[in-house]
Amino acid sequence: MASLAATKRIKHFFEDATVLVHSALNSLTLTNPSLAFDKENKIIYRRPTKDAEVKVSMISGGGSGHEPGFAGFVGKGLLTASVAGTIFASPSAEQVRRAVLTRVPTEKGVLVITMNYTGDVLNFGMAAEKAKAGGVATEFYAIGDDVGVGRAKGGKVGRRGIGGGILLLKICGALAEAGGSLTEVYELAQQVNRNLVSLGSSLERVHVPGREIPKEGDTEGVIPYGEIEVGMGIHNEPGSRRVKATLPELVKIMLAQLLDPKDEDRHYTNITKDDKIVLFMNNLGATSMIEFAGATNECVRQLKEDYGLTPVRVITGTFLTSLDGLGWSASILRLEDTGLGPGKSMLELIDAPAEAVGWANTGVATSTWNEDHTATFDHSAQDTADTSKSHLTLDPAQASKVLKAGLQRMAAAEADVTRYDTIVGDGDCGIGLKRGAEAVVKELDGGNLPNDAVAFLNKIIPVVENTMDGTSGAIYAIFLNALAFGLRSQDTGSEQAATSQVWARACKSAMGDLAKYTPAQPGDRTLMDSLVPFVDTLEKSGSVKEAAAASRKGAEDTKGMKASLGRAVYVGSEEEWIGKIPDPGAWGLAEFFDGMAEVTG
Repeated sequence: MASLAATKRIKHFFEDATVLVHSALNSLTLTNPSLAFDKENKIIYRRPTKDAEVKVSMISGGGSGHEPGFAGFVGKGLLTASVAGTIFASPSAEQVRRAVLTRVPTEKGVLVITMNYTGDVLNFGMAAEKAKAGGVATEFYAIGDDVGVGRAKGGKVGRRGIGGGILLLKICGALAEAGGSLTEVYELAQQVNRNLVSLGSSLERVHVPGREIPKEGDTEGVIPYGEIEVGMGIHNEPGSRRVKATLPELVKIMLAQLLDPKDEDRHYTNITKDDKIVLFMNNLGATSMIEFAGATNECVRQLKEDYGLTPVRVITGTFLTSLDGLGWSASILRLEDTGLGPGKSMLELIDAPAEAVGWANTGVATSTWNEDHTATFDHSAQDTADTSKSHLTLDPAQASKVLKAGLQRMAAAEADVTRYDTIVGDGDCGIGLKRGAEAVVKELDGGNLPNDAVAFLNKIIPVVENTMDGTSGAIYAIFLNALAFGLRSQDTGSEQAATSQVWARACKSAMGDLAKYTPAQPGDRTLMDSLVPFVDTLEKSGSVKEAAAASRKGAEDTKGMKASLGRAVYVGSEEEWIGKIPDPGAWGLAEFFDGMAEVTG
C-alpha cells in the first residue's frame, strides 16, 4: 500500500523544475501588480512608488518549493523583497547581494532574515556582510522556531525554521511598515522568536519535479501506511520519530512536545495558562482543507481542555509548504509586551493590513490596483568598501608568489581531499577547492595587481564567490569579505605596510564575524580545526611557518574527532574512519597554509 501511495505522488504538471520556479515567481506579479520580478536573480520585490516614505527594508527567501513562502509574502506591510533558489536549495549570496544593493531602499537600513538552515544562513549572511561593508546599515537574523529537533540533536546548529517563521515575518513587516527603526525591527524579531514554538507532522514524504522517478516497488523514504512522521521538516527531511496514532492522539503528542515544561530537551518557551497566545496552523501543501480544519479544531479543543489556553487568534492557511507535503504544522506564539507603544503590540502588528498574496484573509486594496505600476526599482547602493583606497600597502609580486604557492599545493591535494570526502561526505570538497584555487591563480597571473592590500584582496574575493560553491565556498567567501573589513578597520589614514601582525589582527576580526554564521569551533571536525590554530598562532608569533605548523596539527587531529557539524554528522559507520580519515576541508586548508609557508621567509 505504501508503494502505491508513492507511485501516485510522483505525478506533476511540470517536469522542468527551472521553468516551474520562474513561472511561479512571475505569477506573483500578475496577482499583485505592485510587485516586480528580476528573473535573472529570482528576486520578487516591491515596485517603487511616487512620494513613498522610505522605511526599513526586509529581505527574506530560501529555496523554492515552499510556496507561498517566501515570495508570496512580498508586499505592503510584510516583506520588501524575497530571493529564491532552486527547489529546496538556497539562493546564492550574489543573488541576495543584488537584492540588498539594487532592489530595495537602503536609506533606513535592511533586515536580512531567513530560516535557520546552513545554506540559507551562510549565503544570506555573506550578502548581509557585503552590504554592511558597503556602507548599508544591515542586520541579519535566522529564524528558528521548530521543536522537532531537540537541543541534544540540534546542538550548535539550533532550531530549524518552519511554519511559525511566517508569523514572525508578518509581525516584523508590520512594524517596518509602521516606521519602526532597523534596531526596533531586528530586536522584535529576536523577541518573537523567543516566544515562538512550532512542530510539524506528515503522512508522506514528497517527490521533487524533474527528479528520477522511483522504481516500481521501491519503498525507500516512504512512510508506511498507518504511520505518521512527527517533526517533519520543510525540505523533505525525516522527522524525529514515527507514531501510529489517531488525530486526537497525534495532537496530544504534538502539544506535549510544544508545551511540556518537563521536556528539557525541547522546552524552549515557558507558556502558562495565564498567557495570551496565538495559534498559527500551516498546511504543508496537500492536506485536504476539511482534514486541516479538523486538525485546527482538535488543537484548539485540547489547548482549552488540557492546558487552560484559549488562543486570542487562530490563524490557518497554507503559508510555508514542502511542495505537496501531506501534513501540517502548529505554532504557538506567546504574546509579550513589545514596549514599542500604542499600535505596536504583537497582536496589533499581526492584525495590521498586509498586501501580500500569501497572507491569509487579506486582499490587495483598490488604491493599489489603481496606482501606476510601470516603474521598476533600479537603485544601486554604493559599495564604498570595495572601491575606496586604503593606506595599507604590500608588495604585490611577493603576495602573489606566496598565495600561488599555497593555492597550487591546495589544488595538487585534490585527489586526497576528494578521497577523504567520498568516505565522510558527498565527495565534492576536493573539486571545489581545486576549482577555486585554480581560478584565483589565473586571476593573479593576469597581472595588474595593486599594492593596496585591501584592493589586492578585493580582486580575489569575487573570484572565490563565483567559483567555489557549497558550504565551504560560502565560509571562505564570508571570511575573505570580513578579512577585507578587518584590514580596512586598521587604516589610520597614513601609509603603512600590511605586516603579519596587521594581517593577524584582520584574521582575528574576520573569525569573529564568521562566528555569526556558523557555530563551528575547533573540535567539531570542520575546516575551523585548521583555520583557528593558524590565526591564533599568527597573532601570537607573527610567523607564517609556525602558524602553518599549528594548522597542520589541527588538521591531523581531526582524524580522531567525531563530527558535530556538516554532512559527516549523518554518515554512518564512524568506526570505519575514526582515527584514519581527517576532515577534508581542514586538510585542504592545511595544504594551502603549508604551501604559503614554504616560500615565506
